[in-house]
Amino acid sequence: MNRLLQWLNDRATEWLIRDGPPPPTPLCDFKRLRFELRRGDVILVEGRSRVAEVIKVITQSPWSHAALHIGHLHDIHDPKLRATVEGHYDGDPNDNLLIEALMGKGTIVTPLSAYRHDHLRICRPDSLSPDDADQVIAYAIQRLGLDYDLRQILDLARFFFPWSILPRRWRSSLFQHNAGKPTRAVCSTLITEAFSSVDYPILPFINRRDDGSIRFFKRNPKLFAPRDFDTSPYFSIIKYPFLGIDELGLYRKLPWSEDDTYYNDEADGMPAPAATEGAAADEAVPPHTLPRWLGRLAGGGQ
Repeated sequence: MNRLLQWLNDRATEWLIRDGPPPPTPLCDFKRLRFELRRGDVILVEGRSRVAEVIKVITQSPWSHAALHIGHLHDIHDPKLRATVEGHYDGDPNDNLLIEALMGKGTIVTPLSAYRHDHLRICRPDSLSPDDADQVIAYAIQRLGLDYDLRQILDLARFFFPWSILPRRWRSSLFQHNAGKPTRAVCSTLITEAFSSVDYPILPFINRRDDGSIRFFKRNPKLFAPRDFDTSPYFSIIKYPFLGIDELGLYRKLPWSEDDTYYNDEADGMPAPAATEGAAADEAVPPHTLPRWLGRLAGGGQ
């Protein structure tokens, strides 16, 4: 029975994490992004798997995954930490390396090139000192090998629903104290804990006292999602679009098509139908719909 359950779990995991096709047109300049990365940067990924679509719906954000950039293997000066990374990665030592927590794989080392065909964004911690960047990276390296905590995804989903509509037995266990050593992680929690180890803020609670003084309070790391690095005022958002418009007014020279307008993503290849006289604009253009299986999951369809 245990073998059967494990087999079913493995097949379900494979189905959930299998990537869909990459976008027909790249959204970012991967070569420039790779060149401009710094150690300690957070990489956001717009995932293409089924579980990525679930996370997007739960968090109401296009970003479904986050990874920590640790630089090249030779950038890790501590020999013990470098040996730990080498034990989890046997690729080219000159690769840009990420530490990430992935469903079905746990906390692993991944080359940046694995996301060559994805939409990426750099979130750079402002004014993070080199010593603290080393400590953030060291924290993540020491968590290599941890399992992926699917329960946290479920807890996060329940956190987004009003408490009153959930049965008590379903309510989140996010705030239960666990004194033992953690054995599981998710992508955003791992990175949040790494930055918290040097007291670097992401989205802290801020309390202003009557005398005008303020105090920062840390949020539970399990409540963080990839989008929080995008919205944090303490991280700079760095984009490298596939076609840049650095020069003033250059956007007017972009190769726009004057033939059709698309009302959905490019993969659909469907030009918007012309609005009939007297018809409302929202009737003329059909709304974007989720995949059928995800619509049922979100309660949006039959």
